[in-house]
Amino acid sequence: MIFFETRQVSKRYAHHLALDKVSISVPQQSIYGLLGPNGAGKTSLIRIINQITAPDEGQLFLKGRPLKPSDTSLIGYLPEERGLYKKMKVGEQALYLSQLKGISHSEAKKHLGEWFEKFEITAWWNRKVEELSKGMQQKIQFIVTVIHKPELLIFDEPFSGFDPINVNLLKDEILNLRNNGSTILFSTHNMASVEELCSHIALINSSRKVVEGSVGEVKKQHRTHTYSLKMNHLTKNPADFLPINFRLIEHKIDSDGIITINVQADGTEQANELIGIFAKHGEILGYNEMTPSMNDIFIKLVNQSKPNRNE
Repeated sequence: MIFFETRQVSKRYAHHLALDKVSISVPQQSIYGLLGPNGAGKTSLIRIINQITAPDEGQLFLKGRPLKPSDTSLIGYLPEERGLYKKMKVGEQALYLSQLKGISHSEAKKHLGEWFEKFEITAWWNRKVEELSKGMQQKIQFIVTVIHKPELLIFDEPFSGFDPINVNLLKDEILNLRNNGSTILFSTHNMASVEELCSHIALINSSRKVVEGSVGEVKKQHRTHTYSLKMNHLTKNPADFLPINFRLIEHKIDSDGIITINVQADGTEQANELIGIFAKHGEILGYNEMTPSMNDIFIKLVNQSKPNRNE
């Protein structure tokens, strides 16, 4: 089921086209990665979804109906930029922002206490925001973003300023939110996080959507038909027996005598065919397809979609 979608959304600022007929479909209870290089149009799209700005063209739909102003209560937005009042005390500010989300003072204090304990920041309740590190401030913003249990969460570079331990803490909480029913739109440059968290992605470059789909589908579309085998006791050089529909990329032996062979096929082969060929010439210890990483796909698609300046 599609929880949120944009249809042919365009946005122009003066002489700059920020979004050019961008359509995305975010499945319910998914973690959806919104990817793209700096200046691609991601922030413009996020601002439109949050109804901070309006599209020049196109429509937005939430749960199958047009997005309306009151839907902001169903959305939680964590921007990359810090938005806390530096001179206010942490607890006082968290209570204030929570009540702006429609939560009563007593409920806010109860839930904030639970979140502060979980994030190990209870001791900072009466400290001023300006005394907090960048990562600590991001923790506060994360808490007040999710405190009202919004149905749609939008995180823009949520791991910015965090050390590896706190990155893992935040990843676990994002997965918990998804498991408890939230749909999450997740904008980041960290492709490792995309691989780990996202079920679906869209890549925007130069104001246009370049690709969209499940992570598995996108990786399948960009597979290179490259395979790696680990072997023992190879009796012949692979170059001497590989059929013409296979190309030898690498043939090496490590210090333990284990042979690694990387082969690229033309796409017509079956996995069993390659295994059968090598099984005749040695002992196969391992076999896997070398699928491209999201980082590889990101770089490839961004380079392919660069506008031709000679046109």
